[in-house]
Amino acid sequence: VFEQPGRLGLRIPDAPLPLSIAFIVAAGRIADLADVQPRSDSLHCPTTEVRYALEVRQGEFQRRGITPRTRVGGLPQ
Repeated sequence: VFEQPGRLGLRIPDAPLPLSIAFIVAAGRIADLADVQPRSDSLHCPTTEVRYALEVRQGEFQRRGITPRTRVGGLPQ
């Protein structure tokens, strides 16, 4: 959870396995998805201001049919 919405990029250089990130706007809609390779220093940025980032095992969003514009419930305030 980011304190303020923004176009905040993420670097996850210590990730030991491939991850997928969902960048989620304050209203609870996924704006972008990004895949992260293990131990990568690449910066992953959303295309719009977001309030949340959710990391899962790479491919999990695809397996569950989750795409940009999918609504996410139960987000912390």
